[in-house]
Amino acid sequence: MEKHPVTAVIVGGGHRSFIYADYSLTHPEDLKIVGIADPNRERCIIASRKYGFSEEFCFESAEELAKQPKLADAVINGTMDHQHFMTAAPLLEKGYDMLLEKPFACSADEMHRLLSIVRAHGNKVMVCHVLRYADFYLEIKKRILNGDIGDIINIQTVENVSYHHLSTSYVRGKWANSDICKTSMLLAKSCHDIDIMTWMMLPVKPERVSSFGGKFQFRPENAPKGAGTRCLSDCPYVDTCRYSAKDMYLGHPERWAFYAWTEFEGRDNVTYEEKAESLRTTNPYGRCIYKCDNNVVDHQSVLVEFENGATGTHNMIGGTASSGRSIHITGTKGEIFGDFESGRFTVSLIANGHPDGCEKIEVDTSTGEGHGGGDEALIADFTDFVRTGEQSVSCTSIYNSVEGHLTVFLADKSREEGGAPQVCDYTLY
Repeated sequence: MEKHPVTAVIVGGGHRSFIYADYSLTHPEDLKIVGIADPNRERCIIASRKYGFSEEFCFESAEELAKQPKLADAVINGTMDHQHFMTAAPLLEKGYDMLLEKPFACSADEMHRLLSIVRAHGNKVMVCHVLRYADFYLEIKKRILNGDIGDIINIQTVENVSYHHLSTSYVRGKWANSDICKTSMLLAKSCHDIDIMTWMMLPVKPERVSSFGGKFQFRPENAPKGAGTRCLSDCPYVDTCRYSAKDMYLGHPERWAFYAWTEFEGRDNVTYEEKAESLRTTNPYGRCIYKCDNNVVDHQSVLVEFENGATGTHNMIGGTASSGRSIHITGTKGEIFGDFESGRFTVSLIANGHPDGCEKIEVDTSTGEGHGGGDEALIADFTDFVRTGEQSVSCTSIYNSVEGHLTVFLADKSREEGGAPQVCDYTLY
């Protein structure tokens, strides 16, 4: 039987959407992009030319797209976090299957409502928990499924968010203020890690959650004496502060270009002087790091108790020298400890007859590009999921993303209540 490509419309023409849509350029037999919905007309035109569809299939919004006859099999929804529900709902009701960026909901209520729509219409929805597809985590999952370390007693995950990532995304940037972006730091950044924890434990579910955290560094009272409000216009520390926008964005103009230079999108050969003037005047990334409107935490610890008595912890620490993720899983027969950035993990098995008391197996996975090679694997799996309905080991179906999302929602509630334990109630989901 001839295999036809899955047809898809991009909703929200941002960085993540285009990463997944680019799969159509290298695997046209699996994916074909046939339209886009985005209020930025320039971005729509760029997409139409890149993926080879007529400009008549460029729409201003998900709502406008939903009013048209169904154009494709699926939607790649890469809108901002707080737009996920409002853009997904009308298109799911129209009958589209969907690849939906994480988090698929910003609250337990949104999660309940979206799941109700999916159940009613029978959509195939995958959430972009891309780390499940990275070779590093997939190989660990396979060893757990194989019973190599026995029953899990404890899982520890850690995410270090580098100083330049924290300051760009969560202090000066799009995810700095939960009143605007509608997501917490834990939901926006570490829902990947919480999802990994709950995925490793499946089918055992979280039962209780407790959490502590806060905003430690970037507060007005911590600003150096006499610091200005914008690095390049009125601050005497512009050449010495480690968070100076001058060094952060002009000294490393490509590192966070997609965020820092949004106003120059579509332009080539933007000058140093133009970028400096932008930071000096209106660019939000030119603000003093201590005098922004950020209200999300920069560090948080989560404790989870599972229904079988196992426990898990996640520590998110922002402002570290370098980014990194690590995982340590202890079972009744052994343990696994690994570092995501290196792609290496060690399996230590209890072996009483061994001179060291344990047998160690070193595993080196290929991390590849884009979340450890997970980006391409995820979109490939999505096309298979749409065609067949079959779910791989990694498949992030919306139904098996519930445990991770609910854990995050309850962790933030616990943190707001001084660490009070929260009980997981799955009856709505």
